[in-house]
Amino acid sequence: MIKVCLADNHPVTHFGVKSYFKDHDQISVVANVGNFSMVRDILQTKEIDILILDLELEGLSSIFEVKSILKNFPKTKIVIFSDLAEQMYAPNAIKAGVSGYVHKTEKLETLGLSIIKVHEGKIIINETVRKNMALIAKQSKSERLYRKLSNREIEVLRYLSDGKKNNEISKILSLNEKTISTYKLRLLTKLNVTNLVDLVNKAKTLEII
Repeated sequence: MIKVCLADNHPVTHFGVKSYFKDHDQISVVANVGNFSMVRDILQTKEIDILILDLELEGLSSIFEVKSILKNFPKTKIVIFSDLAEQMYAPNAIKAGVSGYVHKTEKLETLGLSIIKVHEGKIIINETVRKNMALIAKQSKSERLYRKLSNREIEVLRYLSDGKKNNEISKILSLNEKTISTYKLRLLTKLNVTNLVDLVNKAKTLEII
């Protein structure tokens, strides 16, 4: 039996996932957590094969924290289950070491199949995203941008888009405020805009956020 822990903010998601896999012959949801601080506690006390993780989980501020979990608990594989745009976040998540990315618009049957395949050692991402990663030259501007933006830049852009100030982002990511300013300048340059409003609007237009 594949032992699964679901880490998600929403009780409805917990109820739906747990109900769907209640009588599954291969998958057992053995733990549910509602914030990132609880993830490490669960992994230290229970044997978890697959961690189903929402990138917007409360307390999770950076993909680097996900990398830390993978490093400290190498026997546990991670499948991202999120509403965030796949073309932007899936490649970076895979690069960070996660084993799968399933968008929340997919059926729970797809999530189940992904869990089984990841447990078998496969990497699971949307076929469109996979093709985009393999055919860089033929990608659209929005699909190419994940190559241009680093994990940190994507995170900073996401918080800027949420209306957070540089000093707030520096506290969330535990970085110097000057470093956040540097990331902001890089984002302006890479997205070819001159101010924050245009930066956020362009990011939304290109479906980066």
